[in-house]
Amino acid sequence: MQTVAYGQGKPGLNLDNIREVIVAVPPLPEQHEIVRRVEALFKKADESEVRYKKAKTFVDRLTQSILAKAFRGELVPQDPNDEPASELLKRIKAERVAKEAKIEAEKRKRK
Repeated sequence: MQTVAYGQGKPGLNLDNIREVIVAVPPLPEQHEIVRRVEALFKKADESEVRYKKAKTFVDRLTQSILAKAFRGELVPQDPNDEPASELLKRIKAERVAKEAKIEAEKRKRK
């Protein structure tokens, strides 16, 4: 192809050049075998896509299920001696307020 291309800036081929190109084509039985194998591979790809979509749906549902169980406290055995989450949140908030107050006091002290 390169030997018959013409032109300096943008080499090209005309229709006559293209008609003269010899293209090797496999025998018909080999062509049929190639088509058969390609179709088999496409079938496997389609099957893989279906399996992927099913698995993704399952994983998405599983994630939601795990989150729901976690919020209901069903993932691990619950200790009745543990403080309620509401008390833990109150304690965290109080600690945060105390920390912020300490930082403000240190800022005023430096001025």
